[in-house]
Amino acid sequence: MSYDLQMRVYKLLEDEPFFAALSRTIEKRASTAIPTAGVRVNPDTAQFEMLYNPDFFDSLPEKQILGVLKHEMYHLIFEHVTSRKPEGVPHRKWNIAADLAINSHLQGELPDNCCMPGVGPFEDLPLYQSAEWYLASLPEDEEQSSGSGEGDSDGDGEGGAGDSDGDGEGGAGDSDGDGDGNFDDHSGWDDADNSAEQQAANQMAKERLKQNMKKAAESASKSPKGWGTISADMKQEIISRMETKVNWRNVLRYFIKTSQRASRRSSVKRINKRYAYIHPGKKIQRQAKIAIALDQSGSVSDEMLVTFFSELDKLAKLASFTVIPFDTRVDKSLVYEWKKGKSHSAERVMCGGTCFDAPTKYVNDRGDFDGVIILTDMEAPKPKACKAQRMWMTDERGASRPYFQTNERVIAIDA
Repeated sequence: MSYDLQMRVYKLLEDEPFFAALSRTIEKRASTAIPTAGVRVNPDTAQFEMLYNPDFFDSLPEKQILGVLKHEMYHLIFEHVTSRKPEGVPHRKWNIAADLAINSHLQGELPDNCCMPGVGPFEDLPLYQSAEWYLASLPEDEEQSSGSGEGDSDGDGEGGAGDSDGDGEGGAGDSDGDGDGNFDDHSGWDDADNSAEQQAANQMAKERLKQNMKKAAESASKSPKGWGTISADMKQEIISRMETKVNWRNVLRYFIKTSQRASRRSSVKRINKRYAYIHPGKKIQRQAKIAIALDQSGSVSDEMLVTFFSELDKLAKLASFTVIPFDTRVDKSLVYEWKKGKSHSAERVMCGGTCFDAPTKYVNDRGDFDGVIILTDMEAPKPKACKAQRMWMTDERGASRPYFQTNERVIAIDA
């Protein structure tokens, strides 16, 4: 592997402040498992990552490498990876439509075999339409040779993108391929399952991406080079996508699931396969211990509290919850264990200002929590580091204009 993309990406993006800042937040991993490059959600980290074949990038001029990087980030920005493919639409057809929508904005920057409106098999299609528009405009028989890059096993495909077996998916490999007539690999989009955990991971990845997009936009606005080559219309489209709501319930579930730790206990209901009927089996239980730090300053609405705590009823099998009211301090006598199905008063039991160091110190001193969720309006200075993973839940204003910047998750509850 002669091409180290991570080392060169910042130089390539030095004239593109927005893409440079956003690219720093996307993990990039070299892999020969794909012929070209592609983006996906890593289910273990709930973050987007980019996989790339070093040999593929080594074969491209730097202008096209930059174009491919921007192309992959546009897939993330427009949510092609996680949620937009209409149900029942063939994977290949959606690939082509998504690429046509993106490539309109990257004319002259991509490898020659890319899908481009107004060119070759797509010469009748106009530029600058949405993926959904192109999807509706593509023929029903989308596997036509017109730029689908559909080659046979002998490698006669045009702009092939597959591997030596002719079954590559959406890449830009050698001429033996059977790809989609484009240069990037979309196979990871369909590989992910549709389980609640995967959907929650997708939601978390999207939320993190939007936060990173906001930071990248701020960085671009302060740069002498502004937003680089991004057009005014595209800039407004990107800004509008930063404000799209995510499902906070899925994010909450994922946070708790990733905080879980396993415990084992003996169980006569589970047979020990090695010593059946002599020793009881072991049953693995996974449950997280979560602290709920409740801001008592009066800034958290009663409606938001009711909405949040009602959601905990659905998550009782995943975790135990300890509620920690706080203002500038934590009164240990007011800390209580939350129980499913019981009515918990939203009445405030403390008053005063807000100091996030107070619940952080309490959690750190106890040392037995797997995660901490802070319900607040975010109107206080940034606290010290927490030993348990920490997430902030607030209202729309708190999420969009927090008092301090943090790399921790900040989620808006739409009460």
